[in-house]
Amino acid sequence: MRHDSRPLDQLRPVTVTRGFTQTPAGSVLWKQGNTVILANASIDSKLPPWFGPKNVGGWLSCEYVMLPASTPQRKPWPKSGHTDGRGTEIQRLIGRSLRAAVDLSKLGPHAISIDCQVLQADGGTRTASICAGFVALRDAINKLPKTLSPDPKHNPLTVAAYDPSQVIVDPLSAVSVGIVEGEVRLDLDYLDDSAANVDMNLCYTKAGRYIEIQAAAENGQGYTHDQLVAMLELGRAGCQSLLKIMGE
Repeated sequence: MRHDSRPLDQLRPVTVTRGFTQTPAGSVLWKQGNTVILANASIDSKLPPWFGPKNVGGWLSCEYVMLPASTPQRKPWPKSGHTDGRGTEIQRLIGRSLRAAVDLSKLGPHAISIDCQVLQADGGTRTASICAGFVALRDAINKLPKTLSPDPKHNPLTVAAYDPSQVIVDPLSAVSVGIVEGEVRLDLDYLDDSAANVDMNLCYTKAGRYIEIQAAAENGQGYTHDQLVAMLELGRAGCQSLLKIMGE
């Protein structure tokens, strides 16, 4: 029995508040159990410096940080930069996942930045950030201009290909799964995660594509093929439930 009495295949309660702040094009407060994420999506007409004339479309990047008071013991600010090594790995995961949901060639000459801030951490912060980030991204894309004035300095192919209504090609969500006390459990909170023999993070799309699978044995004993399949099936079902919550 789980400490919070949830069935093994049940998500924590999820609350999604869109338009949480007014400044960014997309802003979402995502609550999943006691994990709370603020995801903001900002639009910039300036593309990255490496984005040369041969590149068509736009770009999407992500940053992730756990705020100092997000954990019971204060988490110090990184001594260099805005995040630590773990945060760097997580923001790359979020960026890879969200870019898989869009057609960057249809984004036009825009760069969208997704900023994920963990306000409170109780397990599953990276998967919750992917979900929150996608909702914020979707809202931001809906605010892109519907037409563009010709810009001779910009690649004309980019302008011709621009179509904000076609940017999102495959909505996605993400969830954690694990093996705790021999049981395959969905959506691990901190107590589940800290006791897990196997911890998996899964990103899955509405069309049925796996975008990211991270599964590691914590006990040094590994896991069986049947356990892997069980985790994938439970994670897929959890992602499908999250997509419905997200309005997809």
